[in-house]
Amino acid sequence: MSDIYKSVPVLPSEITPKSLYFNRRDFLKAAGLITGGAVLAACAPTGGSAASADPATVAAYAGKKDELGDPLNSYDDITNYNNYYEFSTAKDAVAPLSKNFKPHPWSVEVSGLVSNPKTYAIEDLVKMFPQEDRIYRLRCVEAWSMVIPWQGFPLASLLKEVQPTSDAKYVHFTTLMDTTQFPAEADTSSYPWPYHEGLRLDEAMNDLAILATGLYGSPLPAQDGAPIRLVVPWKYGFKGIKAIVKIELVADQPNTFWQDINAHEYGFYANVNPNVPHPRWLQSAERRIGELGMRPTLMFNGYGDKVASLYQGMDLKQSY
Repeated sequence: MSDIYKSVPVLPSEITPKSLYFNRRDFLKAAGLITGGAVLAACAPTGGSAASADPATVAAYAGKKDELGDPLNSYDDITNYNNYYEFSTAKDAVAPLSKNFKPHPWSVEVSGLVSNPKTYAIEDLVKMFPQEDRIYRLRCVEAWSMVIPWQGFPLASLLKEVQPTSDAKYVHFTTLMDTTQFPAEADTSSYPWPYHEGLRLDEAMNDLAILATGLYGSPLPAQDGAPIRLVVPWKYGFKGIKAIVKIELVADQPNTFWQDINAHEYGFYANVNPNVPHPRWLQSAERRIGELGMRPTLMFNGYGDKVASLYQGMDLKQSY
């Protein structure tokens, strides 16, 4: 057996969630986190209504693969194994808990250092920007992965529409803050709600970065981030902020949700890098959901030919 498989002694499901180890203010407030039960996740797909997609629509994706030839994960995998802490820290609890989530009406405010600030209804975004099929690999920082057929549009298309000024260097994203929709957001002593994330502007303008509005040919389910979420496939999944309500162009690097909790383990860039172990587990291999064994993790999740140039001259060991 290859050493890369020997180097990962536990399955991702056996890794104690980071939230049980660190708190924004103190260590090990674990009991409160376990009983509190609901918070937004760092890394699995999560999204809109919990209703199932039309079987015929799902069937149309049979046999499709990503650019490396890997088959799609099933619709059932993608909609029932979710990190979405606003609902629950238990992956299999998110789907049932999100069944009453209301993704409509919904609007996204785009503001900050732009010449054309605007608030868009989700319906207008879907109509304005042609929705594209993007089959991407998702690599969670917890060392598991999926292959997901998203529908959405390049984030760059929206940014060009609002015209960033010359002072804009970063993009800051914010999730809905609503304790009636996301009960765990009531626990502000444990987590810095609402969930917030960021990208450098040149990362956001890369064609791989999309705002996803659907998967498997249907609108995003609630547990996968409905009605609109960020997908950046060369970064660990916690960068893929869900249920976005605000996008702001800013001059300085913004703080992010997991950085605010524990910057030592969750840095701003969070590029997939098998050569940099997480402080509590290795990242050299991953378990594809639905498979029993481990497989090697690829640098930039296999998208290096499209994104490596963004980081020339940087110390790539600074993933966290």
